[in-house]
Amino acid sequence: MAEILKYEHVDITYNGVCAVKDVSFTVSEGEILGIVGESGSGKSTLIKAAMGLLGPDGLVTRGDIRYKGKNVPDLPENEIRRLNGPELGMIFQSAGSSFCPIRTVGAQLYESMTEHIAIPRGRFTARALDILERIGFEDGRRILDSYPFELSGGMQQRVGIAAAMLLNPSVLLADEPTSALDVSVQKQVVEELLLVRESFGTAIVLVTHNIGVIGAMADRVLVMKNGETVEYGETEQVLNRPREEYTRTLMSAVPRLRRA
Repeated sequence: MAEILKYEHVDITYNGVCAVKDVSFTVSEGEILGIVGESGSGKSTLIKAAMGLLGPDGLVTRGDIRYKGKNVPDLPENEIRRLNGPELGMIFQSAGSSFCPIRTVGAQLYESMTEHIAIPRGRFTARALDILERIGFEDGRRILDSYPFELSGGMQQRVGIAAAMLLNPSVLLADEPTSALDVSVQKQVVEELLLVRESFGTAIVLVTHNIGVIGAMADRVLVMKNGETVEYGETEQVLNRPREEYTRTLMSAVPRLRRA
């Protein structure tokens, strides 16, 4: 599989304070990379940097973030905007909060799509209904006509997946896509993301605290602590035979329930 996203010795700072230091990894077409670590370890910062979403105080101060050979931090803002959506998609943590509460889901999805391509409303609706059906919605038209507050948290998260997939990006960046969801909905979201990979060949970079989700989805794992890489390798090796003491400690903190 061809390499599609590559981080090379990346440092990221906020107001001059280093948040990520010397992180390197690659993602190939159709691969799922899981990024794990404690809160504040720099996981979300890493994926936001690929889309230029660090805000006015954040800056990539060293290294390269290459998407299909292009170094994203060196690109002008208008070119990054052209990449975001059609090439690089994002599922935000608590996706419901990223929607406007007083506009329907369909109106917002249509607006996000027409920012990048000219498409008649009818063709948009057909595409949106197809994606909603693929990720488990039996009545996609009702979803498009709904306001975000009319949907459950799990439904909002699935709509967030649909929004990210409308333009069929090559890489999907998922920031805690199963957080704050009950276990049955977490399972559904995991299955839908795996279906996205199977249906579209999409590469996924998955940020999560949930080791179970990593085990179910990821091909490789990057373990972070205090903004630095602790361990990086195949999922089975990192989860079951970790080389580093911190990774072993992290794995031992995962609850394992036993019957009496």
